[in-house]
Amino acid sequence: MTLVHSAGVGAQAAPRLGPGVCRRCTRRVQSIRRGRYNAGVLSQLHVENLLLIERASLDLTPGLNVLTGETGAGKTVLAHALDLLLGGRARSGIVRPGASEAYVEGVFDLPAELKEALVAVEQLSPDAEELVLARRVREDGRTRASLNGRSCAVSDLRDVAAGLIAFYGQHEHRKLTLASAQLELLDAACGPEHLALRATYVALHDRVRGLEASLDGLRERAGARDRELDLLEFELAEIEELQPSEAEEAQLRASRDRLRNVEALRGGAWGAAEALTPEEGMGVTGLLAVGAGGLDDAAGVDVELDALTARWQTLAIEAQDLAHELRAYAETLEGSPGELDGIEERLAALDRLARKHGGSIAAVLAYAEEGRVRRDELAGAEVALEAAQTQLASAIEERGEVAQRLRAGRIAHAPRLAAAVRERLTRLAMEAAVFEIDVQEREPAALGADTVEFLIASNPGVPAGPLREIASGGELSRVMLALMGVANDGSGATLVFDEVDAGIGGQTARAVGEQLRDLAVGRQVVCITHLPQIASLAARHFSIEKDTSTSPARTTVRTLGAKDLVPELVRMLGAESDDVAARRHAKELLKAA
Repeated sequence: MTLVHSAGVGAQAAPRLGPGVCRRCTRRVQSIRRGRYNAGVLSQLHVENLLLIERASLDLTPGLNVLTGETGAGKTVLAHALDLLLGGRARSGIVRPGASEAYVEGVFDLPAELKEALVAVEQLSPDAEELVLARRVREDGRTRASLNGRSCAVSDLRDVAAGLIAFYGQHEHRKLTLASAQLELLDAACGPEHLALRATYVALHDRVRGLEASLDGLRERAGARDRELDLLEFELAEIEELQPSEAEEAQLRASRDRLRNVEALRGGAWGAAEALTPEEGMGVTGLLAVGAGGLDDAAGVDVELDALTARWQTLAIEAQDLAHELRAYAETLEGSPGELDGIEERLAALDRLARKHGGSIAAVLAYAEEGRVRRDELAGAEVALEAAQTQLASAIEERGEVAQRLRAGRIAHAPRLAAAVRERLTRLAMEAAVFEIDVQEREPAALGADTVEFLIASNPGVPAGPLREIASGGELSRVMLALMGVANDGSGATLVFDEVDAGIGGQTARAVGEQLRDLAVGRQVVCITHLPQIASLAARHFSIEKDTSTSPARTTVRTLGAKDLVPELVRMLGAESDDVAARRHAKELLKAA
């Protein structure tokens, strides 16, 4: 979970809108995701079969709402329910044993700006009067999200909910010790234009890293370039010298087969020709002539015989022609001296080439084509290297310019944020605290070329030092609360704090409670707390109770009426219900509220 889970204080991704959505609608959704509207109050929260909670319904109110209960009673389950509405990841095993699914539903008042934008992108009916966000979690961990009964992607739920709720989870004050979290908070305080500039820087930084990797690859290849180019030149010269072709190879193999068998071919042709027209005696043609004489004598008598006679005459003519052609073929088989040796030599050269480059002349030709392309690439490698160096230098320069603008924005806003935090710390019983924000230049990194360090001095006369080294747990909690108050000035989102009071007590607890109540003026704050000083200031108080007599154990949520407040505060004070002093103290807390 991030330190700040709110569209009002962090950069947001571009909305995913369907085809045909106009630019005006796009701007409306972008404004929603940045929290630029009067966020609706969370009026109801329904939870079913989520861990210990079988069924719970909370009717929340504007102002400060507190949830209290014994450790382990299930208060954090409600925080997880809200996180699910924010599109958070569903942890394994959160479905109550025996149930098929868990269900979380939040009902919000619907601001006009939000309604207009959601209707424009067809995520909400025009007659909707409230906004209902819901999430179902199955036993196998799969989830389904819905918006006013319509199925939607979890990311869509997250986009809408981000402008409605800002969630600060348990122990998140510890994250303030992280440099990355401090940088995020300062950047968020610089405003949306600064965050857009940072997004530009991130894109440029990614481009620089990509160009550096590409240039490294080009330099590595340059080392082997000459060797590869020499080999390619040799292989291509060998192929181009032979000028192989598939048609020539087929012709050469046919000629070789004929020359290897010339005697058998000649003998066969001469023998067949002699059988047709022998030099001595009567061959096939003579016999055909004798037969033709008898047929000629009977010509003109029977039409059927005349047809047969015509076929006989054709056969005699074909026999004469065939004999002539067989003798001509036999005479051409006289090969020139050394012709077979030349063919064998040419085929051997082609076979050697084929074995080197794929096993066939077709593969040789394909390799030659690829080799020419690769040769051109290698020949242009120097040009590519120079171009890559130029592009990298340009990207580094552009990144540096944006980094300087980011630094200027951070330096300008750091004193303002520090002053606003100091003012709030005064109201949190840290009147003498010194709070400063130090911005120092560094080598370009993912989010800029700066380091941000929050510095604090809790006591007068003590120099300020890094927050992570000096602040106690209670001081961290108060610094975080001050920062969150500043970050959410002007935002209408419901603020949810899960045990923001860690490590504090006494008068400090009262000051933290009053700060939470001040935050709740004109907006809604939900606070899970162990401190009676904070609980006594609530506009509405919910008690979380666990019943271990059932299996599995069951957690219930109860809205406390006026008569229930004193007993709950007594319990939070760690006293027995009949402790007179504790009851008096509880009443004094309520009276002072």
